[in-house]
Amino acid sequence: MPWSSGSVRRASLALTAALAAAVVGTGPLAAGDRAFVTCQNGDALSVIDLGTGEEVARWDVPGKPAGVAVASDGSVYTVSPDSKTVRHLSTDGALLAETTLDGGPIGIVLDEARERVFVSDWYNARIWELTAVNLSTLSQLSTGEAPAGLSLSPDGRFLASADKDANQVSVFDADTLEVAHRVKVGTRPFGLRFAPDGRLFVGNVGSNDVTVLDPASGEILATVPVGERPYGVAFAQGRAFVTNQYANTVSVIALDDLSTVATLDVGEYPEGIDTTPDAAHVVVANWFENTVEVIDAQSLEIVDAIETADGPRAFGRFITGGTE
Repeated sequence: MPWSSGSVRRASLALTAALAAAVVGTGPLAAGDRAFVTCQNGDALSVIDLGTGEEVARWDVPGKPAGVAVASDGSVYTVSPDSKTVRHLSTDGALLAETTLDGGPIGIVLDEARERVFVSDWYNARIWELTAVNLSTLSQLSTGEAPAGLSLSPDGRFLASADKDANQVSVFDADTLEVAHRVKVGTRPFGLRFAPDGRLFVGNVGSNDVTVLDPASGEILATVPVGERPYGVAFAQGRAFVTNQYANTVSVIALDDLSTVATLDVGEYPEGIDTTPDAAHVVVANWFENTVEVIDAQSLEIVDAIETADGPRAFGRFITGGTE
């Protein structure tokens, strides 16, 4: 049987990774690091052992799952927009809690310190605040139209939402849940994430750029051009990594001066992106190719390509580390 283009690409990447390891000393991923990849087309979640490069489990998650948030204990929260269902799954995929919401849930972020999760409502310009334990509703926050991505700052001070159809970001005081700022950004912001230094990076799918802002003041610090339809952002080794859906690339941006370091070719239609706990590797979910690819964050070599269920999106924080 002839190989598909995806199979050929994965075989080529395997050879490239082996050569890169020999030349630049690329090390293996940490044992126990796992990626929990929501696969929308397949109604599934692929559990990937990043140390071995294998899919070790595939859980049924009905309702076209997209949003995902992984807890420090390895349990997983998922959002299924079609069935409007939020689930909390154990480390082996058992259902711990679930709730059905009445709008258009899509994005999710976990606030472990305060034992709650936040879920964006695409249809009704709001965010639900839910308890982390049983997913009961605590409150609702008002946003701009069509909120998508959510992020919590590393110090737990700010919660932010990308309000796509309002071309803005809503920044909340995460303690009081009062609005701190509504900031106009680029066109149709979708994914966003706080950098380790506290700055907020926002991917604008309509204007093909990333807005960098100070969440404390609401000041826009920079606008950085990237590839076509930027979707997700992650950080490692003093760099920001931005997935570009239409370009099939990842833009790499230096955090110190916001210069473009490199543009990496990845699989078809990259979306979700996250960083391993040691910040040595970045993992990209390629929705149309049914793979995740692993990037060495220092050398910028792709060191692995791993098959998933159909339609990996991984919209959120999807990697956790083990204790081995």
